[in-house]
Amino acid sequence: MRPLFPFLMIGIFLSACAAPKPILYPNSHYRQVGEAGAERDIAECSEMAKEAGARPSQRKAGQVAGSTAGGGAIGSAAGAVGGAVVGHPGRGAMIGAASGATGGFLRGLFRKSPPSEAYKQFVNRCLQERGYDPVGWE
Repeated sequence: MRPLFPFLMIGIFLSACAAPKPILYPNSHYRQVGEAGAERDIAECSEMAKEAGARPSQRKAGQVAGSTAGGGAIGSAAGAVGGAVVGHPGRGAMIGAASGATGGFLRGLFRKSPPSEAYKQFVNRCLQERGYDPVGWE
């Protein structure tokens, strides 16, 4: 397992850094330009959005902080219940809060950040003006 760990971590980091992109309905324009042409247009629209000041993803620090706080709160409540069963609700809450916050921190750190609304709207409009029909983001 140890020799595979570095490759696993690299895969996680690369997938976490992958930028979200629009999903296009295969209308007549999409079929005419093909997948390669659509990918080129998505890249151009994305670059235009960045140049205009739109962020391709929300700020990571806020996402991680929120996930950490949520994990800590849930872990604390669950730990208090588990601790009450064995007669130590305070200890259970402390242990639960620490492990929940750690889990929340890691989840927030490695979760893909969704694109900002301004970025999505900019790219969607650019693609619509080029004849595409964006139906969502992934």
